[in-house]
Amino acid sequence: MLIVLTGIDGSGKSRAAQALVTAARAEGKKALLLNNHAGRRSMSVLGERLGIRWPLRLGEAVETTLRVINVLVSHAKASRFDGLVVMDRHLYCQLALRTAKGLPRGRLLPWLLSRLPAPDAVVHLEIEPALAHRRIMARGTDAETLADLSAFRDAYRSMPEYGAFLEVDGGRPPAEVLAALKNIVRGMTLRAADPAAA
Repeated sequence: MLIVLTGIDGSGKSRAAQALVTAARAEGKKALLLNNHAGRRSMSVLGERLGIRWPLRLGEAVETTLRVINVLVSHAKASRFDGLVVMDRHLYCQLALRTAKGLPRGRLLPWLLSRLPAPDAVVHLEIEPALAHRRIMARGTDAETLADLSAFRDAYRSMPEYGAFLEVDGGRPPAEVLAALKNIVRGMTLRAADPAAA
């Protein structure tokens, strides 16, 4: 079973993904966590240290290349794993970022999505940009403006794929987010075991 988590920065994707995998393992199940980062945080920190702002298209090209490589490697690992696979981010995230930056979707990412095995569920952690911004400022490891986060949220919502996403309130306490994710996995497991009950 493959679960993908998406959401804007500060929505709690990485924490929720790790918590879901840890909980599954604690129940004696096989679970694998795979991260599909694009190096945005590293590039942002490096740019601040050097006092430069990366050209828009150059930065996006680097991020897309890293994201694609990570997603392809993750799918290769997932294909050899018999259990729950949780992917923290995916190509959907890069498509939303492109839209948020005013860039076209392009052909590569949609084409790859059509060729890769479809996730059993894409779970989107929905959160108000203001709360996400407070979380980002509190952790102090990167910087995102409230305007950027709002644009990112709107970009996700405008995606044609978004209608099939399952929404979970990322603003809720971590334990409640985990409970919602476990319910999703439990429901999918039941449907897989008895398709007639779906």
